[in-house]
Amino acid sequence: MGIKWIDTQAIAIQLAEQFPEVDPQYVNFLDLHQWVCKLDDFDDDPKRGGEKILEAIQMAWIEEVS
Repeated sequence: MGIKWIDTQAIAIQLAEQFPEVDPQYVNFLDLHQWVCKLDDFDDDPKRGGEKILEAIQMAWIEEVS
């Protein structure tokens, strides 16, 4: 079973591992959306990734690396 948009913590962990040089505080939502959709385990409708969910992912990623 793959990762869905609501799995913000799991997504944040994978992003932190895949992009260790990136400061998530400065990632724009367009890039974030694309990166999430390209994760190996991601299995959800790309159209469901709206601003609120992207913001939640970004906040979880910031927490993950701080």
